[in-house]
Amino acid sequence: MAKLNVKPTRGELSKLKERLTLATRGHKLLKDKRDELVRQFILLIRQNNELRQKVEDKLQPVMQEFVLAKTLEDDRMVNELFSTPTKEVSLRIREDNIMSVRVPKLHVNITDLNTKSDSDYSFVSSNSGMDEAIIAIEDSLQDLLDLAEIEKTCQLMASEIEKTRRRVNGLEYQIIPDLEETIYFIEMKLEENERAATTRMMKIKDR
Repeated sequence: MAKLNVKPTRGELSKLKERLTLATRGHKLLKDKRDELVRQFILLIRQNNELRQKVEDKLQPVMQEFVLAKTLEDDRMVNELFSTPTKEVSLRIREDNIMSVRVPKLHVNITDLNTKSDSDYSFVSSNSGMDEAIIAIEDSLQDLLDLAEIEKTCQLMASEIEKTRRRVNGLEYQIIPDLEETIYFIEMKLEENERAATTRMMKIKDR
């Protein structure tokens, strides 16, 4: 704690008491905000872990199958299979507000492009393992977007929790104690001045 460098006057005392009232109210509001952020952060972390596990369980065997299937084909042929886009993907991002934290919400729209064939590529040129992997990856797109959305939200909320924690600690351990100590000092100083003035008046009266 450190006493603020102010003059020990009644005007300064009144200002400091107003600042202390504001700081105390702000401290309570920030603590409530921090606690709510932590509560929602914990819920999001649980959702994130569950969704990540779901995506990994689904894609890990699929990617292994795709790599294995790819080794059975010629690299040039594989490049030709995926060289021409068959779908147009547009991603729209809007923002939601969670306890003053602006978090992203992702919305994807996939449109099939006009191609000569009904399929995305020639199933004759590929093999069944590659075909199944491609279909499974496409089916996982929404889960991947949801995972990206939740992970980014967790990052932003973790940053806001840290900022709020520093503000709470600054008010709790520095600003409020400094104000209280300064108010106490000024009150003691004013009381001392009043006692000195009273003593002088009594001495003058006695004379």
